Amino acid sequence: MGQKKNMFATAFKWLSYTEKQDTKFIIPEADEILESRKAEENSTDQVSAKSKAKDVQESTSKKEYSIKQTRNHTFAKPHQATPIKNKDGNSIEDKRDDKTKEKSPGDKNTCMPEKKQKGGNNDKGESIPADIEDNLDNLKRVFNSKDNKDVIYRRLSIADGTNAFIFYVDGMVNKEVINLSILKPLLERNKFGNLQGKNLFDYIFDCVIETHQMNKAESQEDAIIDILSGNTGIFIDGYPSYILCETKGFERRNVEKPLIEGVVKGPQEAFNENLRTNITLLRRIIKNRELTTYFINTGKRNNEKFAVIYINKLANPVLVNEVIRRIKSIDTDLIMGDGVLEQFIEDHPFSLFPTMISTERPDRTAANLVEGKVVILSEGVPFALIVPVTIADLLHTAEDSALRWQYGTVLRLIRLFSFFVATMLPGMYVALTTFHGEMIPTDLLIAIAKARENVPFPTIAEVLLMEVSFELIREAGIRIPGIIGNTIGIIGALILGQAAVQANLVSPVLIIIVAFTGLGNFAIPDFSLAFGARIIRVFFILLGATLGFYGISLGILVSFALTVSLNSFGVPLFSTIAPKTKRSFDYFIRWPMWKQEKRPDYLNPLDITRQPKISRKWIKSKSSSIKSLGKDDSDEQ
Repeated sequence: MGQKKNMFATAFKWLSYTEKQDTKFIIPEADEILESRKAEENSTDQVSAKSKAKDVQESTSKKEYSIKQTRNHTFAKPHQATPIKNKDGNSIEDKRDDKTKEKSPGDKNTCMPEKKQKGGNNDKGESIPADIEDNLDNLKRVFNSKDNKDVIYRRLSIADGTNAFIFYVDGMVNKEVINLSILKPLLERNKFGNLQGKNLFDYIFDCVIETHQMNKAESQEDAIIDILSGNTGIFIDGYPSYILCETKGFERRNVEKPLIEGVVKGPQEAFNENLRTNITLLRRIIKNRELTTYFINTGKRNNEKFAVIYINKLANPVLVNEVIRRIKSIDTDLIMGDGVLEQFIEDHPFSLFPTMISTERPDRTAANLVEGKVVILSEGVPFALIVPVTIADLLHTAEDSALRWQYGTVLRLIRLFSFFVATMLPGMYVALTTFHGEMIPTDLLIAIAKARENVPFPTIAEVLLMEVSFELIREAGIRIPGIIGNTIGIIGALILGQAAVQANLVSPVLIIIVAFTGLGNFAIPDFSLAFGARIIRVFFILLGATLGFYGISLGILVSFALTVSLNSFGVPLFSTIAPKTKRSFDYFIRWPMWKQEKRPDYLNPLDITRQPKISRKWIKSKSSSIKSLGKDDSDEQ
């Protein structure tokens, strides 16, 4: 009995996609954040006022107590110490040397000077030795230089003969920058003419090195991460710190057209694998001083760099902190790109529907940033993760805002219909032909029966066979390189379909159903959502083959129940519908841009107003403009 109970509990747990959690993340309202900040400020003021009053009270009470003590007590005169006498009766004088005399702990002269440490200490990582030989040996040990020849060390003699060295990873740096901006200034003796007893390390940092970006590292771990990213380190003998210079120069791909999210009307730029380039693409669109980039290194072995981007004073700070907290809390050795990161920070890892948007378009990313969302960029991946999202966001494209609102609305409704076709059409066909033939018109039913007259398999077997064949053709088209991959899909589908019909393995009607389903699946703009639709389609086929329309209805009910329970960083996936929030003018129906006066209510941004009620102010000044224009024309005449 106990085993059955555990089995049903496990099955329910897998179906519900959720695990027991003590806390649930919710994005608070902007008013709540402001009120909490005011309450914190008031509490700190009250605490400081109370502490000051307490200190004053304690000091007064101490003074009063000391006065009372002095008034009530009479101090006795101190007795003189009895001198120690020898055998002859004479007193013994203390003739100890001053060096051997014991000194009181409060005597300042007793405090011995602290020994100067050999290297600087830092809680973030291993200390840096101040001696050049110790430092070189330490770095060679860390980088395994006995076998690893990628790290280059170059010894130098600078200034008045002080030893130094630079080190970098070969192939990751721009050698021209190292030669002209680091080595040449360090080896020029006249650069050190104004040294005059100044700190050599600071002088080189401020007056000698000519790279555009530098920073100091007091921890060896920080320096190693910077060097492995393509920068160059400088060490000077006697100073337990590094100077890190910006010298990245590895090969990178240029900014190209989008390969997946192509549009007819709109920008034709896509992200590439360079993190700094991707951030620059966003800053070219959003020229706002509040656009903030927060860098995080994650992964013990690869130290992958991620950038959390948001607009300060617009995005909800609780949402930003939650994104940063989840990324920082990851404890693993390897994270490669946003796809792996998504699996570590998503709310529902067992859900078939995605709870984040992955896009390669900077314009779409910028549009979501201005709404108050948070973007995550990764080094080495030409995609951006956008959080939080709703089910409508997964069906939007960058082209919707570039087109007139009527066109964008029609396209969104077509995508919604394509999602319905991609998930339910084969299952409904199986249910109709197996259990509900009376619902099909007589002529169509006769045509289907004639087409299936010579097919030896049941409908469910036909559908599953064609689904597997279609998935094989799709996967083969992706894996085969070059132009062959584009042609094999069409040719393979035509040849296999025609051969299967002639061999009486499948009916011609089923070929049409599967092809129409494939077109609907390709019309879904989000790749993860389209993949989830392919998996759900199989469940609807099995439900339609076993229970007919009752099974289809049951599947729709369960799917909606599970989807409504999903959250994306505190935002329900069906927001504005369930739960009901303020009306959105950019959901499935896209209203004109001048009607979109408010930002999405479910994000709880700090600034909810996108534009005033009348943003097209030229409407008001139309008559006056015409009059002034006519007046100017008459004056010119």
